[in-house]
Amino acid sequence: MISLQNVAKTFLTKDGTPVPAVKGVSLTVAKGEFVILTGRSGSGKTTLLNLAAGLTRPTAGEVHIGDANLWTLSDRDQSQLRNRTVGFIFQFPSLLPSLSVIENVLLPLSFRSNGTSGAAQRARELLATVGLAEKMGAYPRQLSAGQQQRVVIARSLINRPEVLLADEPTSNLDEQTEREIMGMLREIHASTAVTILLVTHTSQLIPYGTRALEMMDGTIRAEALPV
Repeated sequence: MISLQNVAKTFLTKDGTPVPAVKGVSLTVAKGEFVILTGRSGSGKTTLLNLAAGLTRPTAGEVHIGDANLWTLSDRDQSQLRNRTVGFIFQFPSLLPSLSVIENVLLPLSFRSNGTSGAAQRARELLATVGLAEKMGAYPRQLSAGQQQRVVIARSLINRPEVLLADEPTSNLDEQTEREIMGMLREIHASTAVTILLVTHTSQLIPYGTRALEMMDGTIRAEALPV
């Protein structure tokens, strides 16, 4: 489903010094897998996730989602592929404060010219799935951090994506809320078979996935083991 082939990414500092963030990584996430990618801050895991999403152009290598080689596509086709195929869960909820909960969930559909029939009903169903059926008319400021992240999960699923990419989705949550969010993602994975790639700094999330890898110094070193 997701394939990175000898992918590298080097950034340049202000004075032009090259800083390699990802170094020749090859990774395949098969359809239906739930892969947990762990690593310390600065290990390159978020950059790798952005490369997998096509949000960052690689310095070298190829990135495939399904049969599509991302960087052979036009910007328009690449954006359409992402909007149709990929759901995103970011570290911080990034909900629009002026929109209600259900309006935030529906937001990705505003970028689609068709296929929105029944969208409001699907949004209501997703909010029920994440335990927020009574909050759909509320605004982000009226929600806890955990509730906001639940809205993000619902929003990431509104397009019926084949892939979910999650960047530190529990890093700003307390332990109880972290368990609730990860349990929810595991249930969604089990019920929909959506492919998930999740990056995190903590090995405590490893048991929630079907496979776990560890990233160190820009490379994937080994299968990760739970604490």
